Amino acid sequence: MANTSSAKKCVRKMARKTEVNKNRRSAVRSTLRKVEEAIASGDQKAAREALNAAEPALMSAVSKGVYHKNTGARKISRLSKRVKALG
Repeated sequence: MANTSSAKKCVRKMARKTEVNKNRRSAVRSTLRKVEEAIASGDQKAAREALNAAEPALMSAVSKGVYHKNTGARKISRLSKRVKALG
């Protein structure tokens, strides 16, 4: 448990930041799930559109520090490879 006032403030800040990061991570997962569903249905056009929406969302989360840079690049690379294979 935090004892000093500065430590208590740090706990409050972390709680706010955690909430924001949870929301960002959830939004990114939703966009990635839409890409996965489009790939599973076999519709390349829908998958490409979903990927075009997911890529900026994921890279935005990367720039905010929610994901590591290489994680974002790896996810985009693997998804685009799978979308391309549909064609």
